[in-house]
This record gives sequence, C-alpha cells and structure tokens, in this order.
Amino acid sequence: MKTVGMYLVELLAAYGVDTVFGIPGVHTIDLYRGLAGSRIRHITARHEQGLGFMADGYARASGRPGVCFVITGPGMTNIATAMAQAYADSIPMLVISSVNALGKLGSGNGHLHEMPDQRTFTSGVAEFSHTITRAEELSQVIARAFAVFSSGRPRPVHIELPLDVINADALDLPAIPPAPPRAKAGPAASQAIEDARIALEKSRLPVIFAGGGALGAAAEVQWLAEMLDAPVVMTINGRGILPAGHPLAISLSASSAAVRAMMRESDLVIALGTELGPTDYDLYADGSFEKPANLLRIDIDAQQLFRNAMPTLPLAGDVGETLRALRRDGLAGLRANAGASRAAACRAAGMSELDAITSSDLRMLAEVSQVLPQALIVGDSTRLVYSGNLGYEAPRPRAWFNASVGFGSLGYGLPAAIGASLAEPARKVVCLAGDGGFQFTLGELGTAYQHGANLIVLLLNNGGYGEIKSAMLGRGVEPIGVDLHTPDFVAIAEAYGWSAERIDAGAPLAQTLAAAAQRGTPHLIELMVR
Repeated sequence: MKTVGMYLVELLAAYGVDTVFGIPGVHTIDLYRGLAGSRIRHITARHEQGLGFMADGYARASGRPGVCFVITGPGMTNIATAMAQAYADSIPMLVISSVNALGKLGSGNGHLHEMPDQRTFTSGVAEFSHTITRAEELSQVIARAFAVFSSGRPRPVHIELPLDVINADALDLPAIPPAPPRAKAGPAASQAIEDARIALEKSRLPVIFAGGGALGAAAEVQWLAEMLDAPVVMTINGRGILPAGHPLAISLSASSAAVRAMMRESDLVIALGTELGPTDYDLYADGSFEKPANLLRIDIDAQQLFRNAMPTLPLAGDVGETLRALRRDGLAGLRANAGASRAAACRAAGMSELDAITSSDLRMLAEVSQVLPQALIVGDSTRLVYSGNLGYEAPRPRAWFNASVGFGSLGYGLPAAIGASLAEPARKVVCLAGDGGFQFTLGELGTAYQHGANLIVLLLNNGGYGEIKSAMLGRGVEPIGVDLHTPDFVAIAEAYGWSAERIDAGAPLAQTLAAAAQRGTPHLIELMVR
C-alpha cells in the first residue's frame, strides 16, 4: 500500500526537492516511510530551530526552497524563530508538520504534542498555513506553496498533515507528473513600463538601490546601470548584484552619510526589489532617512511598493521581467552621467566614515575573499558581520548573507552556513559568528560533521555579548547579563570531529585560512579579542 506520506515524498521529488531538513519523531515516522527509496536526502539537525536556519541558508545559497519535516507541538514552536527570520527576509521555506488525528485537533484532552491551534500559531510567520483534511487536497496545496515561491514574494509556507491522513491510502490519488508546471511572476503593466522608460530617459543624475528582490536579476540590473550610467547601492541582502570592482558598484550601508548625500543629489532614485526598510536605510534609528522626492520602485509585492516611502512611479512586477521588458522597448542609453566618478566619490567618502575597528574588520574580510574567492560568507549577529554590512564587497549574488538585520535572530550563522554548504558543496562556506550567538546552536557542529559540510567558522570570542555591552555603556546603563562564561570552543569542535585552532583577532589570517581550506573536515578558527 502507498500511503499519503509516501505520496508526499514523491510529490516533493517531482518539484525538484533534493534535500529535506528534519528531526524524526514519533509523529513524523510515517512521513519518512518513502524517503529511503527516493532521490531526496535527509539532513538530521540537532534542534528544530537549527534545521529551520539550515533550510534558510540552503534557500539563500541555491535560490530553491528549503524543505523541513517537523513534529507537531514542540517541533513547530522550535522552528517558529527560523520561520520568522525567513518571513522577514522573503526566503522560500516549506515547513511540513504532523498534527494530531482528525477529531482530536484542539481537543484539550492532553494528547501527545497537542497544541490548541498550530495554524493560528504560525499565521504570523507564514504566507499561509493549511491543514490537509482530505488526501485529495495535498497536490493542490503543494502547488500553491510552490506558486508562492516562484510567482510572488517568497516566504515560508506551513502545511500540516493529521496522523490519520498521513497513513491514509494514496492508491486513488492522481499520478504525479514528472515536472509540474510552475507559476511565474511577470513584468509590470505595459503602461507603467512606458512611463518608467520616459522617466529614466529624462533623468540626468539617477541612482539605483538594489535589494534582495533583485538577486535573480543581476544581469538585468547591470544592464540598466550601464545603460543609465547610474551608481548602484546594494543593500545587505543585495550584495554582489554588481560584482566587486565594478565601477558603478557601491557596497556601503544605505544609511551612510555618503550614500544619503548621493541620494539627495540625484534627480531619480530607482528602487529594485528593496523594502527601503529601516535596518538598511535608517540603521542608526535616528529618523534622518529622507524619502526621495522622485522615486521609481519595482517590486513583486504590490503592497510593499507603498511601504516606507511613497513612489512617484510604482511598478508591480518581477524585477528581472520588468527590466527585460524595458530593454525590449528600447530604453535609450544615457552615458554622460559621470556614474563611475559619482560611485567612486561615494565609496571614498563612505569608507572615510568608518572607525578603526570596522576598517580592520573589513581588511580581514578582504583577506577571506582573496584566499577563498569562490567562498560564500554567512553570518550571525556579530561584530564582523556588522562591519561587513557597512562595506564588504561581495563578488557575486548570494555570496554574502546574514541574520543581523530584519528579524535579527541570534544562532543563525552556523546552521545557515551548513545549509548553504549542502546547497553548494563545491564551494567553501565561511561562517562568521560570535561566542554568544554561537552557543545558541552549538550542537549543529555535529550536523556539519555528519553531513560533510565544506565549512570554515571564524568565531570572534570577546567573552560575551560585546555589541550589547557597548550599547549599554553608550547609553549610560551599567552592563548586566552581557559577560558570559565561554567554553573551550576548540575542544568542543574537536570533540565533534572538527579540526580547530585559536589565534588572536587581528593576526594575519591568510595562511591560517589557506591551510584550513585544505582540510577534509569542517574547521573552526577562534579569534580571541584580548
């Protein structure tokens, strides 16, 4: 007999899913029944929050949804933080959970792992949540989920299967097609594109802001920038859309004085797939972000077009498809805008704003890029990441991402880096972490070793929550709760099978990184702040 749980595995495989992150439990055993004979590998995490972050990192590195299997009750509550991070950053994640059998849902009788209402619980961290009450619904709901991932603003989706539905007979369900059709987002409306063409051709000092919603349109963004001779400021989630070294590329915080000055001097701000949100544009929470007077916005989410700053010209559509339509319509090139010199002046002014520690951290990150030019750099909320967000130049899209803004989860770095490595096994992944956040998901060291993650961790150890301690002192608050007892991270890493070493932060890193890259096991480099 083929069960609905087995049918689900076949359905996921048909959609191209090759990896599922999960922790088997008594309520998900029958979801696993069809996995052993499928093309899908299972990655066993040590905690559901960790597996959710792995799915997030996998999705960011690959551009494909991360898929999770979790149990009802504690599995859902544990993964909710990872779902919230993915929701805030528009990351595609499919969370499939069990739930108690039909007739027992929300009964209050004390069934194992019972929650009053899982769907209500997940409503704030999922694009939608659906309970499968009939086996016939499953293929339709999976199709809805993948439509969210490919044709709208990608965000987590939660699907729960009651225990009796998981075990139901799937014999009468329709055959699974080899490649179900995917919904695709299209360009903005033709009149809006024509209006945009006119506005772009009139502009003499344009500037482009490119966010995470433009990651899949790097070639089109580069075409637009070069056609208009316009500098491109890349947000934290948009780093690498223009490669490091491109004369129009600006990898500075959009909150820097230099970027704001350039924005004020521009006659047209073009926002591509960016929320214009405060963690990028008002990082220091001083309310000084001046909304552009002439703003053209392209975003796949029609509601987002009108958040944070009202556009003079909103275009609701996929960034790449809309720019391709502009190109087909024959946008005239304007090559006399001094874009390269404007970008160079902005970069120089922005770098001069940085303090000595940030500048030193950026030199360290530049060493990482020089030694490991193909590496992905994945970060937690930690000093090296904050510094990188202010000025790191990523070589390509999806090569720099972290959880330090938006929802801002601690503990993200290590599991997300594992997920990224599993998505891109040929690339070295470098995880930037601090000793405080690293302890949130420390157990995932075992996951990395067990599944052969191609991973180096740079762990900055300042003996606690250093950034929060500095913030307390800056606001005249006596530091409490920020100095931590930290374990011997090198010994712990070695106990999990890693190779590990300890050096002083600020010491030359190139030789250490080069040696670490040659090892056959994940490697931890603890950077001690004296």
